[in-house]
Amino acid sequence: MRTLVSVAVAPEADANRKLLIPIGLPTPYQLPAGFEIAGGSMTLTGESTTGQMAALVTPEPGATVEVSYSYLGGGPGYPDGLFTPHRNRFTQAARDLVFDAINIADAQPDGHASIQALVNAAAEKFRYAHPEVRFNDGCKEIPYLACGLTEGSCVDINTYLIASLRAAGFEAGYVTGYFFPEEKNGCCSDMHCWVVTRHDGVVLEWDIAHHLKMGTRDVCCGLNPKPGDRVAVAHSMGLTFPDLGISCEKLIGEPAWISPDGRLDKADVTISRKIIGADEVAA
Repeated sequence: MRTLVSVAVAPEADANRKLLIPIGLPTPYQLPAGFEIAGGSMTLTGESTTGQMAALVTPEPGATVEVSYSYLGGGPGYPDGLFTPHRNRFTQAARDLVFDAINIADAQPDGHASIQALVNAAAEKFRYAHPEVRFNDGCKEIPYLACGLTEGSCVDINTYLIASLRAAGFEAGYVTGYFFPEEKNGCCSDMHCWVVTRHDGVVLEWDIAHHLKMGTRDVCCGLNPKPGDRVAVAHSMGLTFPDLGISCEKLIGEPAWISPDGRLDKADVTISRKIIGADEVAA
């Protein structure tokens, strides 16, 4: 089986701007097998903390850039670098959050139960939404959320969860990609993200945001609590691309425009997915 993902990027008014685009990530379920660009020229650029590569694309004047990913079914697993902590303002837990995470974990009978308890505790902190102001905006660390519900997207929720898990001493990684809901027939409107834990050799995925969108805080491990399928394109938070002047960028997922001051700005994208069966691939 092969999964094909297409991302069309509308032209930008400033013809001199370039795009930064992640090139795909292996998982236990998929292996990146192809990455192509139409409507522009491409070079590769390296991220200094995780070793990931990304595409630096110079669009043709006035052209829509077409990004094509190809994934084969089955994969080698998540890269080890996904679980490596890098201390920055998007990953480092504030002291009160460290204390809370350790207390939650220590109250459980084993590590797997501790991870589940930390996931449940993070789920109890949030109401799913896309606020203009994020709970950690302007903070040098991930703050502890004491009581009440905080509005947060999948990015916000997983930022809090990763900081909690790592504060309690567990291996955890942050994955970005695309989720294609079953009811949308191979289309989605933006990126998605999820969390992966690894403990005693057991790798589990967690998607709190989808549970909240489905009206439950009883979070179980697994990729698709909401029916659909997904692909991974990159991992980790607080990314630095020295050649591009980009320092401690929150994440990379969708194609993004690079500003002269090293910021990434959202692009206007159209995202679609096609699944080709084994018989079609062979043909």
